[in-house]
Amino acid sequence: MEQEVPVAPEAGRVLVVIPAYREEKTIGAVVSAARAQYPYDVLVVNDGSPDGTSGAARTAGAIVLDLPFNLGIGGAVQSAFLYARDRGYDAVVRIDGDGQHEVEDIGKVLEPVIDGRADACIGSRFLGYTGYRGSIPRIFGIHHFRWLVNLFTGYHVTDPTSGFFAINRRLVEFYSANYPSDYPEVDAYILMHRLNARAVEVPVRMYARAEGKSSITTFKAVYYMVKVTLSFLINCIRSLG
Repeated sequence: MEQEVPVAPEAGRVLVVIPAYREEKTIGAVVSAARAQYPYDVLVVNDGSPDGTSGAARTAGAIVLDLPFNLGIGGAVQSAFLYARDRGYDAVVRIDGDGQHEVEDIGKVLEPVIDGRADACIGSRFLGYTGYRGSIPRIFGIHHFRWLVNLFTGYHVTDPTSGFFAINRRLVEFYSANYPSDYPEVDAYILMHRLNARAVEVPVRMYARAEGKSSITTFKAVYYMVKVTLSFLINCIRSLG
């Protein structure tokens, strides 16, 4: 059955954001699929890639924001929020540029935000049957962060490290000044909680990377868990300013 795609609140008022670093081989296909299926603008934030990521994204029809050097995922996504804020977009949906996220699920993630039922909607690879299979260290880490987020925020989260999400104008404006810089997905929950933002999850499909490998290796898993846990706990007590 063909998926019904929700219509944007206004023409051009939804921005699809794709942060990318060294994604020359995959970014073109992701951009082309998004532009073919949805009437939304597509922004690729080229995070200082030394390869042809920028050119491949432009050729596929994306708006490209070239950062002068690598800021990391938090800085790249925050740059996109600044772009969306300054140009008056009503909603932003973020997907990865490596082919892991199913472009057809963009509509599903956007729908609660566009309908006004949520400030944020996160695509979860663990709701329903999605076929996702991760490494043991990765799954252990996800379960740890799930427990942490649910304990401190009251949200009922199944996929706290998901990089597939949509947010409304309110969160775009807030995150443009306050988005966490390093491994931001987990920290974002405590910030949403402190804003009393409404957050929901919907099931999405996630595939193995088409090219390259994840930046989070088995060797880094314990370091990553400790670092993100400390950052999350600090954000619990830090003033928003």
